Amino acid sequence: MFKTMQELKENCLQCTKCELCKTRTNVVFGVGIENADVMFIGEGPGEQEDLRAEPFVGRAGQLLDKMLFAVDLERGKNIYIANMVKCRPPKNRDPLPQEQDMCIEWLKNQVAIIRPKVIVCLGRIASARLIKQDIKITKEHGTFFEKNGFLLMPMLHPAAILRDPRKKPEALEDFFKLREKLKEL
Repeated sequence: MFKTMQELKENCLQCTKCELCKTRTNVVFGVGIENADVMFIGEGPGEQEDLRAEPFVGRAGQLLDKMLFAVDLERGKNIYIANMVKCRPPKNRDPLPQEQDMCIEWLKNQVAIIRPKVIVCLGRIASARLIKQDIKITKEHGTFFEKNGFLLMPMLHPAAILRDPRKKPEALEDFFKLREKLKEL
C-alpha cells in the first residue's frame, strides 16, 4: 500500500505487469483532487487519452465535462477521474479480464488514498468489475449500491451516449441523482 498519490503514480508510470505496456504511448494514471468526494472510474484510456496521458479528454470526455458542469462538479476542482486499466488496449477494445487483474491494485490504491464518498462507475466494464458481475447497465444505471464501505453508482458511459443521443436525458438524470446524494452525505 502506498502512502501518497505521488509515490503511487511514480510506481504506476513504470508498470510492465501486462502486455498493454508494450503498445502504450503513456500510462494514463488519473487526474483530480486527492480528497475528492466523488471518484469517476472508466474502463480504460482511448487514443486521445493515451496521447495526452489524461483520462476522458476525447469526445466522450468533453461530454462528461458538460454533464459534470451541470451539477457543479469539475475535474481539478472537486472530483477525481481514473480508469480500470491505465494503458490503452489496442484499437480501443475492452480491457481483458487478465489486464484488469494486473491493473486493479493501482486503482485500489487510488481509492484508498482518496477515500471518496461515492464511486461512479462509467459503463458496463467498470460497473461489472467494481459493483457486480451481472450488472445490467441499461437497467441499473443511476442506482446506488453499497460495497466494502463505499457507495457505488453505475452510469452510462459517455461514449454510449454519443452513440445513442436519445440516452442523454436519462444519463443527465443520473448526474442529478448523484448531486442529491452528495447533499445527503
